[in-house]
Amino acid sequence: MIEKSDLRRVPVFADLPDDQLDWFLSQSQEQVFKPGETYIRAGDPAQTMFVIVEGEFLARGELNGETFAFPVTAGDVTGLLPFSRMKRAPLTGRAVTNSRLLRFPSTKFPELVQRMPELATRLVGLMSDRIRETTRVEQQRDRLAALGKLSAGLAHELNNPASAAKRAATQLRQVLKKIKDASHELGRRDLTPSQKSEIESLEASFLRADEAPPDALTASDIEEQIDSLLRSHGQNDLWQLSADLAQRGIKPAALESLFAALDPDTARAALIRLAASVEIANLLNEVESSTSRISDLVLAIKEYTYMDQAPVQNVDIIKSLENTLTILNHKLKRGVVVKREYERVPLLVNSFGSELNQVWTNLIDNAIDAMGGKGELRVRTYRDDSCVVVEIGDTGPGIPSEVEAHMFEPFFTTKEVGQGTGLGLDTVQRIVRKHRGTIQVTSQPGDTRFQVWLPLSEASS
Repeated sequence: MIEKSDLRRVPVFADLPDDQLDWFLSQSQEQVFKPGETYIRAGDPAQTMFVIVEGEFLARGELNGETFAFPVTAGDVTGLLPFSRMKRAPLTGRAVTNSRLLRFPSTKFPELVQRMPELATRLVGLMSDRIRETTRVEQQRDRLAALGKLSAGLAHELNNPASAAKRAATQLRQVLKKIKDASHELGRRDLTPSQKSEIESLEASFLRADEAPPDALTASDIEEQIDSLLRSHGQNDLWQLSADLAQRGIKPAALESLFAALDPDTARAALIRLAASVEIANLLNEVESSTSRISDLVLAIKEYTYMDQAPVQNVDIIKSLENTLTILNHKLKRGVVVKREYERVPLLVNSFGSELNQVWTNLIDNAIDAMGGKGELRVRTYRDDSCVVVEIGDTGPGIPSEVEAHMFEPFFTTKEVGQGTGLGLDTVQRIVRKHRGTIQVTSQPGDTRFQVWLPLSEASS
């Protein structure tokens, strides 16, 4: 039988008067459990406070799509606490060892508050600690979810140019062999200075990138013309060469001088060399473009995270928004048109830059999702007295009034598990308030706008 001495070993009861402990024990029910036995199941009505007197239990269940398990040991108070709004038990608790506990019914909470005010105060503090810990775990989960989602998108964005550069490098090996073989073939022939000059002149003209590459239809027409020209001179198997030259925009007339100045076999070797030179130039351009894209992304990531920078500094809001758009490019390019309307002068905010980027990431990501990945994303900045206003708008269906009323509440979401950034508008609001700003939303079908007001730094005055 549980006695006052057992109850005093529970910290919240340790120094309470004997008469209060006697009353509490008289209103409670003692229960004994063997390993594996359950004292509460997830989904049961929340009607009881549990005081663990002896042994150990394991509470296990799912919260917001994630499985949690944590020990409940002697000295803990769990279950429904006074003033809690919990309706259903979120977890299932099972005994790990031989254990004992007290069950205190919630119907007695009003009387407990009257008879044991000090205990009631301590239990409220316990509930506050529980809320803070739940919030901390939830925020950590949100950060990891956001990081995982952004990492997956960035991995995709980095993989595309990296794969293109690797593919171009592989093709370069093959083309270099072609140009080597063609050069050896030309070297075995007794070319006159004027013939060598003709080949070199043509090669130099082909490698100049004065004009933009032709569109697909034009390139197809040029390819047919080059192929026809080559066949007329007995070169019936150089169709791939025709395609390579056409993509560079080489006109058939430019090749006529080769056949006029060289015999067919020499002209063939010269053509292969010229085409290989053109292909090498194209592949080098692809490598340069791909590696530049990788470099730009790495720079955007560093600036987005404010890596190697002071945590608090004057942040250029437009640059911050552009870095975020770069990070989310993998979602934008699927069908979202970005319309920018920026203030012409820099707008600086003294802030934790990486935190502001979290705000833009969440608002832009929500806008993209609201439009189903297709529509117009409007990003606007302007000055309003001593504040900068950042407006993120979309052409989605709008926010229902019943959702708008709760959208800034902690843990409120309309998305499935694993969707969205994981940050939540509650986090957005807290970050904005941390920077002494405000956020508001207006919404109607086809026009939803989130506006963030942030105080400008003195450097912007």
